[in-house]
Parts: sequence; structure tokens; C-alpha cells
Amino acid sequence: MSHDVKVLPIEPSHLDTLLVLCAEHAVYENADFREHGQVERWRSALFAAEPRLHGWIATDGGEPCGYMTATVDFATWSAAPFAYMDCLYLRESHRGLGLGRVFLDRLREFARANGCGWAEWQTPEDNALGIGFYRRMGATSRTKARFTYDVGERGGS
Repeated sequence: MSHDVKVLPIEPSHLDTLLVLCAEHAVYENADFREHGQVERWRSALFAAEPRLHGWIATDGGEPCGYMTATVDFATWSAAPFAYMDCLYLRESHRGLGLGRVFLDRLREFARANGCGWAEWQTPEDNALGIGFYRRMGATSRTKARFTYDVGERGGS
């Protein structure tokens, strides 16, 4: 890893870059992505008095090379909070250099700071590189089917 790689909390000035990284992440996962006002909704979610979303961006010499986002959720069975890593993405040029480990360290710190005993996330079944990395880091997996359920327009009728 370069000596000038930094992983810092996302700031308002990073939101346009986050949009670019999210679009790249979607291509990597063979998923659809379109810009439809995310930047302003991220601004509200990340920088509210009580943020709904937390994020970190990695830069190398000032150039963006990855990001991670997480939330705090609550588990019914254990009646306890847990951290949910929504996204972790590294540009191809920065994979395999130890930056994923830095992001998971940030996730661990975030989880502990928020009273969470564990973190969860998901990745596509065909993401062999990511799955191998997560297993090497000591994460375990449980197979479940992921569903989405369209409940209509956001923010009203």
C-alpha cells in the first residue's frame, strides 16, 4: 500500500466522489445504478445530528480509491444492536494491498463505539475475491436468499 493512503470519515466535499464510486461498485457487482438525488439524501443521512448512515472514504495521494458505509441496526433474537456494513468497495488498483483490512478495522471501531457486539454484511455469491478476503479476516457466512419488496414511492403518496 502506498504511504499516502488515508481512510477518513466521509465529509460533505466527498459526496460527488461517492456517487462515482457507487456507480463503479454497481458495475463490479453487475447491478443497476442511476443517479437520482442520492447526494442530497446522503447529505441528510450522513451529517444529521443523529446520522442514519456512516461512511469512510479511502484516498491515495488525494485520489479516491474506495469507500465503506455502515449503519447501526437492532437484532430481534438477541435484542441487541449490531453494525451493518452496507457497502465496501475498492477500485481494482487498490485490491489486495491491505486496504480492506483497514476498512474492517474501522468497521470494528465503529461497531464497538456504538455498543454493537458484531457486524454483518452481504456480498454477491460470485464475488470470490471478496468472499476469500472476508474468510481470511475470520468472518463466517450463512446462506440466505435476499429479497427486495417494492413498497411504492419514497416520501409520500
